[in-house]
Amino acid sequence: MKQETKILIVDDDPDMLFATARIIQKAGYQVLKASSGSECLQKVKEDEPDLILLDVMLPDADGAELCGRIKADPLTRSIYVVLISGSKIASDHQAEGLDIGADGYIARPISNRELLARVNSMVRILNAERERDHLILELREALSKVRTLSGLLPLCSYCKKIRDDKGYWNQLEAYLQKHSEADFSHSICPDCADKHFPEMDLYGDSSADSPDDSNDPEE
Repeated sequence: MKQETKILIVDDDPDMLFATARIIQKAGYQVLKASSGSECLQKVKEDEPDLILLDVMLPDADGAELCGRIKADPLTRSIYVVLISGSKIASDHQAEGLDIGADGYIARPISNRELLARVNSMVRILNAERERDHLILELREALSKVRTLSGLLPLCSYCKKIRDDKGYWNQLEAYLQKHSEADFSHSICPDCADKHFPEMDLYGDSSADSPDDSNDPEE
């Protein structure tokens, strides 16, 4: 699962970029690197990362504003963005970053172990949400295949065929199979058995056991 997760690290400090990328890559994640806001947007468009560790202070962009742009775009809003800063670490700065759409905020300095733990935690949340979205999609697809009958159905009074929305008349069972998930097996009801096969007594003198006969007063 880790090898399938792409993490983009954006930092204009080459030493910090190298060190962070080394930690993340050693943990088994795919690592992408960028050193500016414009390069970050290019990587987002071309490589579609799952998670971005985004430095707040970049030479050509404000990291928080860049996060807002990513989250405002329907094509990229599902990407998780975690802001990182060693200078804007006050509570108000972190609140502003989260309010603009960031999924997390990391204040430096931070130990390698804690950084990786935070990344792992964010990836678990990301995977859980994507699994949920996948299940919702499967459920919607399943529901779309379950077709129910509703409304007024034109039914022939004699042969019991049903007219579909294209004007064609269909046998009842054929129509129901086409518009529902039902399967059919054929049998014969007691009334039809008495009418069409009276000599076979398929239901064992069913007429004598019918509710209507049992309720008749004795003469």
